[in-house]
Formats: sequence, structure tokens, C-alpha cells
Amino acid sequence: MSTDATETAQQAETHAFQADVQQVLQLVIHSLYSNKDIFLRELVSNASDACEKLRFEAIAEPALLEGGGDLAIDLAVDADTRTLTIRDNGIGMSRDELMQNLGTVAHSGTRRFLDSIAAGQKVDAQLIGQFGVGFYSAFIVADSIAVTSRRAGHDDAWTWRSTGDGQFSIESASADTPRGTSLQLHLREDAGDYLQAWKLKSLVRTYSDHVGFPIRMAKPAANADDDDTETKAPEAEEFETVNQASALWTRPKTELSDDDYKAFYKHVSHDFSDPLAWTHNRVEGNQNFTSLLFLPERAPFNFQYSRDERKGLKLYIKRIFIMDAAEQMLPAYLRFASGVVDSDDLPLNVSRELLQESRQVERIKGALTKRVLDMIEKIARDEPEKYTTFWDAFGATMKEGVAEDTANRERVLKLLRFPTTRSASADERVSLDDYIARMAGLQEEIYYITADGWNTARNHPKLEALKARGIEVLLMHERIDDWMSGYMHEYAGKTLRNVAKGEIDLDKLGDAQDKEKLEEAAKAAAPLVDTLKTALGDRVKDVRVSNRLVDSAACLVLDEYDMSLQMQQLMKSIGQEAPASKPILEINPEHALLKRLQAADTDPARVEDYAALLFEQAMLAEGGSLDDPTAFIARMNRLLVG
Repeated sequence: MSTDATETAQQAETHAFQADVQQVLQLVIHSLYSNKDIFLRELVSNASDACEKLRFEAIAEPALLEGGGDLAIDLAVDADTRTLTIRDNGIGMSRDELMQNLGTVAHSGTRRFLDSIAAGQKVDAQLIGQFGVGFYSAFIVADSIAVTSRRAGHDDAWTWRSTGDGQFSIESASADTPRGTSLQLHLREDAGDYLQAWKLKSLVRTYSDHVGFPIRMAKPAANADDDDTETKAPEAEEFETVNQASALWTRPKTELSDDDYKAFYKHVSHDFSDPLAWTHNRVEGNQNFTSLLFLPERAPFNFQYSRDERKGLKLYIKRIFIMDAAEQMLPAYLRFASGVVDSDDLPLNVSRELLQESRQVERIKGALTKRVLDMIEKIARDEPEKYTTFWDAFGATMKEGVAEDTANRERVLKLLRFPTTRSASADERVSLDDYIARMAGLQEEIYYITADGWNTARNHPKLEALKARGIEVLLMHERIDDWMSGYMHEYAGKTLRNVAKGEIDLDKLGDAQDKEKLEEAAKAAAPLVDTLKTALGDRVKDVRVSNRLVDSAACLVLDEYDMSLQMQQLMKSIGQEAPASKPILEINPEHALLKRLQAADTDPARVEDYAALLFEQAMLAEGGSLDDPTAFIARMNRLLVG
């Protein structure tokens, strides 16, 4: 190394980043949290951690419990002084711990506690805090905070005070301070709602209902008679527990009855009916989480309008409610499922209001998707009548999964149900497996047709030749079917073929002479085909003799990969450009209308009317709309009276 390089290396210095602590604190208070209500969740979480730490440490040192007593968290309000107090009888803090935990922004006592036991025995400590900033959320609603604490096993107590301006003070507290920690928040003028008992109860039930310790509030005092107020001694304060203090999903399945699950479903879903099914699972290993998932019996009244704002699957981290995570944890086509997922550790943003994208989240999403599909498959297999109820409510939603969930497409296709050309009504549906099991003769493909309505589908001209040969066709008559069918290519090794697109090779269906007959018919009708091509011009891509038609005069078909006429109309209706594709007119030369057209070939105007009428009738049979209905009526009248 050269002398210059050595001198440069010796001159290099290392410095720590400097921070304006007051500005950092203001950022945490005013920019980190999007919802003011979160502050109570954070403070209750800290109190729960304190109780959990005491429970753990008391295993080795029972004396820390100081005579026993149930661990609890108490909330109290004083409207006169505008104070809200959160008390716990947990582990408490010494003077040094107050300095470290509250005097240092982003210093997490819980994280330090977990690190200290990481190398020791495995413990079931339900600790939540990770970032060391939750406490400061209290300054969102408070202009000053006083924290009084006595650590278990210590005699001295201390009070920490701050107004959130970057400074704090610590002083001795009363010698009779009980074990644990008491936070007294002096609320800002715009935070008066948090002095209302109903508001606090609502927040507890939303965010902390399943914390493992009782969260209590004082019962309202009974109104005493004026005459007795001087003679009666003051009564001891009575408390009521406002949370469940028990997470049903954490209990073994052997301890729970069907009634327990049904009651819990109604609690979390606000549904008055019993669930159709449920599944309760615990996953342990590299990633630990518990899930309790439900299928509803019927769709909520606003279900079809809630695709973009999905709720119903509640995410908990160690029994603390974090968010409605249906959008992150389940694909959109399973948005009807509800329940809870409780993870021991998931990556959250610092405010714990948003999930971060990660492999952990994707693995949980994959596991939950599998559980829901397992539930649905079990009902479909074992309880067909119940599955009919499910399909009536959520069948159209399940069809979205064919397009959206490529990993599970085969499983979703297995669950689909459709009426067929053998169905007496639209409600008489079969699965793809049922269809395959009764495929006729040499049939190798699954045939289907899409249409805008049940009657349109079952009476469609394009089905005539297949019906005549006893070939069953799936009738996809719901609005979503046309879009979904673009993703239906194969199932169980069978190709799915839309009978309205491309050419159908009837040779495959056992009639070897069909192709030869079609070629002869096409040759005989060549002049008629040329006449129609000339008359229709650029309205059609081609005109040809059809092997699909038996009783009808004509139909419109598309090439194999063209967008359907219904989809083209839908795209245009929402202001989108539809791919340019023209239909092919297929004709039945044996039909009386075509014979009349041939007879009128010496009258160009009459030929024009017949050709246009054929095209417009075929368009109407497709459920399409006419560009000029008045001209269609006039043309039809001319031919009727002529």
C-alpha cells in the first residue's frame, strides 16, 4: 500500500447519525397512524404484554405475584379533569426501565425481553410489541401523559411525565403505589369522544376483544336517593369486563361444540343465520398461525358490490386485532368466506395497520385458499343438497376463480355446475365430471355454448346438429360465463369447445359420411353463397354452408379465438375499444327461406332484402342488437306482403 493510501485510511472517521429527537417524535405522533382509534389498541397491547411478562417471570419467582390476584387491565375516565387512565397489574417498570422504554423513541421493551429469552427455553409468551413506538400513539389524543409504575419485586415507584415536546421528567411516586403501570392521558379538546364509556367499549371490542386478560371498566354508580346520601357509606367500585378475554380459535377443537362455532360465527360476521360449514386449523413449523374459516349460508344483501372493499377475514397478531385482511389473505373469488387468522409473527408496517408483502403472507394466503376450497369440495362431495344452496348464492362468484386463480383452476372447474341440453330447467345442473361420465360414443371434447339467458341458450340454432346426434352441451347462460369461458381450455384431459366458434368436425362424433355430405352441399350451394357474399359485403367475414343447422335458416359463428358478440357489445358499452372481428354467416341451403332467395335471384332488390334479413335474424338469435331496427321492420314487411 502506498504512503498516500495509508494516510487516507488513517484519516477516515466514523460518525453516528444525528437526529432531532423532537422532530422524530412529532413524526411518530402525527404521521405514523392513519386512525386515531388505534392508540387504545396500542396501549392495551402494552398492558397485555406487561401482564404476560409477569406471568412468565412468576413461573421462576412466584413471589412476584405478591399474594396472587388476577391479572387485569382497567380503563377509567374522568370527564371533569378530561383524563383517561389505563391501568394494569403486570410486571411494571423500574426507574431505569422507564428511562429506556419511554425515554427512547423506538426502544421496544418487549423486543428486548424476547431477545433475552431467545437463547433459553421456548415459552408461550403472547407478546405483541415489536417497534417501540406504540406508546407514543397516545399523544395523538393527549396533550400530556403521566405514567406511574412500580416493578414487581421492587418497593419504589416512579412517575414519568411528558407533553410530547421532546422532553420528559421522572420523579418518585407514592410508596403505596400498587404493582404495575398506570397511564393517565389528559385528552385534547378534539378527543372528547374518548371520555365516553360507550366509545371505549366499542374500541375494546373491535381491537382487543380477545386479549387474554380481562379489560375492565367501572360500572355506572346507582343513583342514590337524595335523603340517604349523607347516611350511606361510599360503596367499593365495581368493575365489569368488556372484552371476551378468550380467543375461541386458540382452544383445542376437542373442547369446542358445534354451538360454540355457530355462536362465534354470528359474533364475528354479524349474520343471524348459522354458517354452512367451517374449518379450524393450527399450522406450526417455520410459520405458526391459526385459522378459523366459515362459509355463510346466504350472501349478504350488498355482497356483489363489495369486491373492491372486502371484509370478513380478520387478522390478529397474538390475539390483537390488526385489520380486515380479506384482500391480502384470500383471492377475490372467495370473498364470501369469513373468520379469523391469528399469526404469531407477520411483517407489518410500523403502525401495524398494513401488511407488508412477503413470502410469509403469500404462504398463509395459499394455505387459507386451500382450506376454503377443501370445505367447498367436501360439501359438494358429501352433501349435494347443501351444495345447491351454496351454488345458488355464490356460484357466479366461484366462476371468477377460473380466470383469476391459475394455480387452483382445475379445482375450481371441478366445483362448477351448469345446466345442459338435457336439463328440464336452469336449476338442473351438472358438474364437469358428471358430463364426462356420460359423454356419448366417440365424443372426446366437452361442448358448451354461451348465451345471454337460459332460453336463448337452450333453443340456440347452433345446437341443432349436436342435439340430433344425442350430444349433450353445457348451457352457459349467465352474464359472467362469456368472460369466464375464455379461460376454460381443458379439464381432466378433455378439451372444452365452444360450439359457437370455429368449425365442428362431426366426423369425430361417429358419422363418417357427414363430411362428404357437407362438401356436396357446399358445392351445390356455391352460387347461393356467392350471392350472399356480394349482398352482405363487409358485414361478414365469410359465408359458408353449415353442418350445425338442421331446422334454422342461418347462424353467425366466430373464428376460434375471436371475441364473442356479447363481449364486443359489453366492451363498447363501457367505452372500451373491442377488437375488430366480423362474424361468419353459416347457412342451411335446404331451408325454405334460402330456397326463396335462390328463386329471387333475378330481382336484386329482393335478394338484398332476403340476405339482410338472414343476417339480422341470426344476429338477434345471438342476443345481439341491430344497428337500424326500423329498416329491419320495413324489410320484413316488404317480404311478408310481397
